[in-house]
Amino acid sequence: MKIVAGDARLETLQLPGEPDRPTIVLLHEGLGSVAHWREFPQRLAARTACSVVAYSRRGYGESDPLAGPREPDYMQREATEVLPDLLDALAIERPILFGHSDGASIAIVYAGTFPDRVRGLILEAPHVFVEELSLRSIAAARQAWETTDLRARLSRYHAHVESAFRGWNDAWLDPRFRDWNIEAQAAQIVCPVLVIQGERDEYGTPAQVESILARTPGAAAWIVPGAGHSPHRDAQDEVLDRVATFVATLAVTG
Repeated sequence: MKIVAGDARLETLQLPGEPDRPTIVLLHEGLGSVAHWREFPQRLAARTACSVVAYSRRGYGESDPLAGPREPDYMQREATEVLPDLLDALAIERPILFGHSDGASIAIVYAGTFPDRVRGLILEAPHVFVEELSLRSIAAARQAWETTDLRARLSRYHAHVESAFRGWNDAWLDPRFRDWNIEAQAAQIVCPVLVIQGERDEYGTPAQVESILARTPGAAAWIVPGAGHSPHRDAQDEVLDRVATFVATLAVTG
């Protein structure tokens, strides 16, 4: 099903849950989409009894392609312009936002801008400032795009694969992006927060987690042993257990 939000048609996945449970909205990573979550939304819905909604941002999955290059503030725009439209269109109030990588950063901006509209945050591999490790890994992804079968592999998840890859990769490697920082928005968050980061995350260091914990009083962190940038794939059962416990607390107190 496609929803119009932010002047684009966006692919969505909507899984029903128990009516008295909160809705979990999944915000995908920089090269993610509805399909790229694979079986995780279904397992999350079953484990938590919550409604789960996932959507592909513009340029990704089966959503409309980008109209032009992304600007360095694209995550802030997604959080303050598109996501509110989407939630209104789906009549979702005070969701739990589960963001991965870029999606986690979007969740931080949304919760910092609209603190009374969020029940809780699950932030997987979040970024609040730019690290050299991230830029090196993203530059390596560009090399893989140009020299390997990465394009073909990503085509399984994106109808407009060039738009998906370039929109993410070019924005992060734009020299203007080095000054990108959302620590101020993290400091405005008032809801409970669970931060999840893989011990071997190739796109971010524990400094990202430490920054959030220092600025967000309601935050707790879990470093997942042996996991990389996507703990929900590398340690899916453990992530589902930890998330279900967090969600159950919010369902009672939220």
